[in-house]
Parts: sequence; C-alpha cells; structure tokens
Amino acid sequence: MKKITYFFLLLGLLLVLPACAGNIVVNSTSDEESAGAWVVEQSATAAAENRATTEAGTALGEYDADDLDASLDDPAMALIRLNGDTISFEGSGATVNGSTVTITSPGVYSVSGTLNDGQIVVDSAEDGTVRLILNGVNISNSSSAPIYVANAGKVVITLADGMHSYVSDASTYVYASADVTEPNAAIFSNDDLTMNGNGTLTVNANYNNGIATDDDLKIVSGTILVKAVHDGIKGKDSIAIRDGTITVNAGSDGLQADNAEDVEKGTISIEGGTLNIIAGLDGIQAETTLAVYAGNLTISSGGGSANGISKNGSQNDRGLQNNQNAVSSTESMKGLKAGIAIHILGGVINIDSADDSLNANGSITVDDGVLNLTSGDDGVHANTALTINAGTLTINQSYEGIESAVITINGGNLRITSSDDAINVAGGNDQSALGGRPGQNDFTANANNYLYINDGYIYLDAGGDGLDSNGSIDMNGGTVIVNGPTSDGNGALDYMGSFTLDGGFLVAVGSAGMAMTPTADSTQHSLLVNFTSQVAAGTMLHFESSDGTAIVTFIPTKNYQSILISSPLIQDGMTVDLYYGGTHTGTLTDGLYSGGAYSGGTLVTSLDITSVITGSGMGGGMLPGGGGMPGGAGGRGR
Repeated sequence: MKKITYFFLLLGLLLVLPACAGNIVVNSTSDEESAGAWVVEQSATAAAENRATTEAGTALGEYDADDLDASLDDPAMALIRLNGDTISFEGSGATVNGSTVTITSPGVYSVSGTLNDGQIVVDSAEDGTVRLILNGVNISNSSSAPIYVANAGKVVITLADGMHSYVSDASTYVYASADVTEPNAAIFSNDDLTMNGNGTLTVNANYNNGIATDDDLKIVSGTILVKAVHDGIKGKDSIAIRDGTITVNAGSDGLQADNAEDVEKGTISIEGGTLNIIAGLDGIQAETTLAVYAGNLTISSGGGSANGISKNGSQNDRGLQNNQNAVSSTESMKGLKAGIAIHILGGVINIDSADDSLNANGSITVDDGVLNLTSGDDGVHANTALTINAGTLTINQSYEGIESAVITINGGNLRITSSDDAINVAGGNDQSALGGRPGQNDFTANANNYLYINDGYIYLDAGGDGLDSNGSIDMNGGTVIVNGPTSDGNGALDYMGSFTLDGGFLVAVGSAGMAMTPTADSTQHSLLVNFTSQVAAGTMLHFESSDGTAIVTFIPTKNYQSILISSPLIQDGMTVDLYYGGTHTGTLTDGLYSGGAYSGGTLVTSLDITSVITGSGMGGGMLPGGGGMPGGAGGRGR
C-alpha cells in the first residue's frame, strides 16, 4: 500500500489545467514489474515508408577515370625541378622563363624541389587533362598565386605518397591591370580542378582564398591543410569530396560553392573523409544544395557558440543572444548552410557555431547520421520544411532547437536543449536572425504550419516552449519527453491551431500559466494535472490505474507546476491515481523509469477518465476554442 499520511498537505496543490491534443506511441507492459518501460520501436520499414526523397538523394559528385588516377609512374611523364630561384625542365609540353614554368599541353608533369619566389602556370588550349604530381615541393610567390591554372580542360593535382608539399602566396597580389582580379587564391584554377593521391599538402593563403576554382573542385584523397585569410576551399560550380583528411582555418567561409546563376550548380557533396574546419563565417556554404553522405565533420564557425549572435540591445534580445561575448555583425556564421536544401544521409557531424548550426532557405532532410550541435542561435533552421527520418540529433545548446514552417519527425533519436523553444513551427524566415541579416522576424501563424510526429524518441529541455507551433500539431507515434519552462510566459506545449494526438507516449512538465493539452479531436487519452505552486525539481510523480497497472513514473529535471501525460494505457472508464514521492527499483532514463516497481509514495488525487481529455480538480482554465473544463473531467481524493 502507498502511504497517504501526507495527502492533506499535497491535495491543496492541485488545480485544473486546460486540455489539448496530440499522439505518441510507446510500448509498455501492464504489470507493476515492467510498467513504464517506454521502449520506442523505430521500424526501419515504417521510416522508409515515410521517408521523403530529395534531389540530393543521389550523389552530387561524379568522378571520372582521370579524377581517380593517382599513379606516380608514366613513361611520357615530364620532369619539373624547382631549384630555389630557377627551374629546370625535361620533356615536352612546357616552357620555362626564369622562375616561372608554363605548361601548355595536356600530360603528366612531376614537380619536385623548392621555388623561393615563382609560379607554376597551366595555360593549355587543348581539352585534355593536365596532371601535376607534387613530389614534396615548396613553392612561394611574393606577388601572385604559386599555382595558377589560366586555361585547361581539367587539372588534376596528385599528392605523391609519403611526400609533404607546401604552397604559400603573398599578402598583396600584383595584377596586369586594374580590371584583372584573378588569380585570387594560393592555388587557383579557371577550370575543373581535382586533387588526389596519398601525400600531404599545406596551403598558406595570405592574400585571399586557399584553394579555388571557377568550375568544379573534387577532392578524392590526400591530406590537405589550408590556412586562408578569406575562404579556405572554394569551387564556384561545385565541391565534391570523396575521401581524405582536410583541415581548414579560414577567416571567412571554410568551404564554399557560390554559383547563384544555375540551380544545378553551387552544390557541395561530402561522401567521406575527415574534415576539420575553423571558419570566421560559415563552416560550409553551398549556394544551392549541400549533401553529406558519410565522413567525419568537425566545424567551428564565428568563434563558436560562445560568440552567439547579438541583436545590439534590440527588443528581440533573448536567451543566449544576450551573452556578453556575443558578436555584433551582419555576417552569416552558420555551421552548414545552403540556399536551397541540406540533405544528411550519414556521417558524424560535430558543430559549434555562433549562428545556426544547420540552415537552409528551403528544406533540410536528415535520413541518417550522428549530429552533435552546439549553437549560439538555432540548432537546425529550414525556412520551408524540416524532415527527420532517422539518425541521432543532439543539440547541446541553442536559442531555438529546431525550427521550420513544417516539421516532420518520422524517426530518429532527438535530444534538444534550448534557451527558448525546443521545437518551433513558424512560417517565414529565421525569426531569431541577427538584426540586419536577410530574412528576419517575419514568422506568422498559418494554417500550413504543421508539426508532425510519427515516430522516434524526442527528449526536450526547453527554457521557452517545448513543442511550439504557429499552426497545428499531429502526433501519431513515438516517445516525447518535455522538461519545459519554469516561467508562466511559456508552456511545455504551445500551439495556435489544433493538437491531434492519436498514438505514442507523451509526458510534458513545465509552468502552469500557459499550460495546454491536446485537443478533443484526439483518439488517445491525455491527463493534465496543474499545481497551485511550483514543485521542486527531482520530485517523483507516479501514475497508475486503480487496479495497480503502472502508467508512468517520472522525475522532472526542473521546478514544475503542471504535468501532462498521454499513453495508450489510459482508457475510458478507468481511474488513474497520482502519487507523489516514493521510490522505484527500475532503470531511470531521461527522468522515466522502466522495469522494476514503485512504492512508498503519497496518494495525491484520483482521476476518473470519462473523456479523451481529463484535468485535475474543479477549477478554471480555458480550452482551445473557448471551452472550460472538459465535460466529465473531475478528481477525487482518497
């Protein structure tokens, strides 16, 4: 038997909370030993059925045979030897003028030695491929780019196995006339550029960009280290990375593809490799589509989340953006950024960003992968649609966790910590964007705004609203745990349309001032208990049916004044008892107990379930649509 000695001390805490609708599916046994074991069964088949396909579903990068050719022996190979201030050449297809060698024909050219102040120029009118094998070179230039591709069908730079090459340019370039602006990178190409091989290349770009091309840039393999005052690696039409180890320290963007004139260009595709990026602005920025298929990405942008964006004292200042270290800038400092779409299909992605960790003007789709995000603004923001089908998404710190006009969660494991809303559905552009940046502060309530929860495991720790929709919410499966706000200005749930809950498991705690429940059009029952004053964090609450079937045992991590639960175990006609305190012998995960048994608590109240929404006590509180206490809802202490 549970203790009821202190029932009279606790009963006075209870009031009625309004009701709203939503649905989540959780499997639980009905016996006391294993009740509360909220196991999310994420069916790969179900996730596949719900999975949306995007144009980024096929690899953007295509590799020709010459892109993959990293052989070091060729019978027709020419030899370029760098001798400090002079250059010697053996073979055909190139000319030497002092400390400059100009390659004029397709072919294979092996380069070795040191060039104190000179340049390798590729200027070939033929369509074939020029392949440069860097055999441990060290090239500097005091007035321009050390390696300059003026004209070629394609250039492949092969990093010879076991060799370390160095390229360094000037802090000021000298051009032939005022209207000439290229080259503008330490390694610059007007045409397609591929890098392969198993050697190492270090690029010090003191003038502008590190490695750049006006066409397509492909990195097949190798170890590449770039330090640049502006962008690190830039492929105007596209960047495709197949493998390799790439380290970038850039004053502006780490990787950038910026062709805005053709929707099929301006793309970035990462299919493998290890990328370590420190960027003053965006970590990786694609003008159109950015796709990550595999690989390990570690990105710091804008000085990281410690420099979370500042709104210069405007009325929009909230949360992380009020920190004293926040940068005040109109520049973009995002982790991954795309003008149209981001598609994550795999890989491990770690981002620490001053601005949004992931941001797309169109859509973001997560089909798999492991994402660990720490943001000074939003964790994930898509203007139009955000779809999560599988994978693991952890947002350790954010202003708002995930945000879009339409959010669909079909699966995956989500853990979101936010100083404001954890999941925010809002139409328009980025509400929390820095003052003066394109697309800010124009979110509106809209019938097309929707949050769909169909499956998955979702754990939210929100300083603002937990689930917030400037529209409606549909919940049909999954597990959702919300540790919501302590301030009455926000609620664990907040929506402007309806919240239809037809399946799954939901437990949400938070303040009582704006507490909501799912709406009465739901098919799964919900129960809301509102307390007259805050209850201390760490206080165990246990719900069970009057026949002893456990429904949920939960320990909130923050002070709370309301709790909402919805479970398939809550059925019409049953009586649900709420106990306070006590002990549990089961396994504790995210505040929920599974397995084991509950004992020793104090019975606070009993609630007869006679409608889809049940509230405790006999008090006020308005339901969506202006209704009062749901019909038939009532409490009985014992």
